Amino acid sequence: MTPAVDEDALRSRWQRLCSDLAVPDMGDTTWQVLRGAYTEPHRAYHNLTHIAECLAQLDYIAGVINPPEHGTLEMALWFHDVVYDTHRHDNEEVSAALAERHLARAGVPRDHISHITHLILATKHSPTPPIGDAAWIVDIDLAILGANAPRFDEYEKQIRAEYHWVPEPDFRKGRAAVLRMFLERDAIYMTPAFHTRYEKAARENLQRSLNALAG
Repeated sequence: MTPAVDEDALRSRWQRLCSDLAVPDMGDTTWQVLRGAYTEPHRAYHNLTHIAECLAQLDYIAGVINPPEHGTLEMALWFHDVVYDTHRHDNEEVSAALAERHLARAGVPRDHISHITHLILATKHSPTPPIGDAAWIVDIDLAILGANAPRFDEYEKQIRAEYHWVPEPDFRKGRAAVLRMFLERDAIYMTPAFHTRYEKAARENLQRSLNALAG
């Protein structure tokens, strides 16, 4: 099992990011919005632990990307799943719109907001692999696929819990299609750093999960 998330550490990190990006007014007010969203009771995976894991992956590449890109990626990561409802298909769009409202209210330049919302929308994980900066956030979001076997298996159970309302045969069919989409790519991870670190394990995890879904 993954350890309990340190909310105080996350809050401090969020406030530090807002300070670094010169939007300190977002520190407390937006934190409450983020925390409220990521602690909703229906979230088994897309919660504060997921954000903490994503931020840890961002830290892993801290020496690879430039500081301005790092801050933009981190802001996008905080918002990328702020709206998450398994009954709808526009979570990323609504998350991006919410981020846009908060960032605009804080006075973030329009071009920066557009880039952040672009990164959030990239986490829809379309069949077409991302390019440019979007590849970083997508690889971070998909790092869970290359986690060690116990964590990956826990993740799969968490996803099933979030779709508890879907009948088992329908869930197996839909989940298999999603996992197969990634497995059939020439590469799951687009950036060299993540490809080297996670590609092999991700393919093993995905195949094991597909086998279980077919069983």
